[in-house]
Amino acid sequence: MKLPFSLFLALRYLKPKRTFLSIITLISILGVMLGVTVLILVIAVMTGFDRELRQKVIDFDAHILVGTEDVLRDWRTLKTKIDSTPGVVATAPYIQGPVIVEFQNKRVAPLIRGVDPTEEEKVIPLRKFIKYGNLNLEGESTVLGIELARKLQANVGDKLTVYSPGNLGQILDGIKKLENAKGDEEKKAIDQLRDVILPKELTVTGIFETGHYLHDSEFLLVPIYVGQELYGLGDALHGITVRTENPYGAERVKQAIQQFLEPPQYAQTWIDMNSQFFEAVRLERTVMFFLLFFIVVVAAFGIMSTLITVTVQKRREIGIVKALGANIVQIIWVFLGQGTIVGLFGTLTGLGLGMTLIRYRNEFSHWLASTLHIEIFPREVYQFSSIPAEVIPRDVAIICISAFFICSIAALIPAYFAARLDPVKALRYE
Repeated sequence: MKLPFSLFLALRYLKPKRTFLSIITLISILGVMLGVTVLILVIAVMTGFDRELRQKVIDFDAHILVGTEDVLRDWRTLKTKIDSTPGVVATAPYIQGPVIVEFQNKRVAPLIRGVDPTEEEKVIPLRKFIKYGNLNLEGESTVLGIELARKLQANVGDKLTVYSPGNLGQILDGIKKLENAKGDEEKKAIDQLRDVILPKELTVTGIFETGHYLHDSEFLLVPIYVGQELYGLGDALHGITVRTENPYGAERVKQAIQQFLEPPQYAQTWIDMNSQFFEAVRLERTVMFFLLFFIVVVAAFGIMSTLITVTVQKRREIGIVKALGANIVQIIWVFLGQGTIVGLFGTLTGLGLGMTLIRYRNEFSHWLASTLHIEIFPREVYQFSSIPAEVIPRDVAIICISAFFICSIAALIPAYFAARLDPVKALRYE
């Protein structure tokens, strides 16, 4: 097969006389391959991590949360208005706030979420997260997150003591009365204070696991009336949870709901409530892309240095070829062709290796853990049973095209110097 003159010489320079492939050429291809492989693998894993994190948040948090700086008193009227808003699937009342939980001399300060299971199940599918026991919130009962249960070493059937900081003002007022009371008044003040600080004893009926560490370690579910009693709300609420038709279209529904909210009432989407997590993942993904892209840049410098060396070594041959009539464009394409071929093969092999590692990422992780005892994705830290990954064709295309162009551009400088070589000077001392 007849090849163009420039391509023939480019391939001839890449392949030495005695071996199929030059060691220098192989190293250049490996550099590009590793850069492309690592970039594709890391970006896919970071994208998958972001997707899984969003899914876990959507599964346990409402799409929209309607609340107020104080408490919602006329919440039934508001709930009716929200139910009639276009895009709203279901709503449910809720209580949420910090408490102190004690069990066998262990104390933690998680958040209670007071819910009506029948209504809440329409907004958040809580039952699918139950790992032990069941979602039974009848009477004075509670359902714990699995990490919170581990901290307390509590199991289904155990009784937890729950103290609420919601009545702290009443406690302080009771202490002042007790200090100023005398005789019968003192006894009466003590009885009142005892009623205020009397804790709730809740029976653990279930343990849930969402896979999101924050949810599993910070929440215990209680009946809504228990939450109201702990915070002394009477019939009032802390807010209303809302499920929409499309979680990613929650912002539009939020704008519609805000039209009939009066300050200090407010509405927040699930993205607003978890913006710090999503922003951190997005920032890390962007930083990782630019940091790892320097591997490709370093590989391109390797190609450039190799081609500069070739132009020095082939000085006589370049002079002869130019003396025989080769024009500047042909000489440029001899060296530009070398960089293009190396970039093409490095990019294609990197693409193949990257997609293979993504396909067998979990098997490779298990092999590293069992053979070399290297845990690259500890479940205790990331709370995922397997390494998440999502390949977005646009990202892969950007990585491959950028790597190819950088390698090609790196070959331009030595190609330019080779093309400007004067044949008379090149052959004078030969």
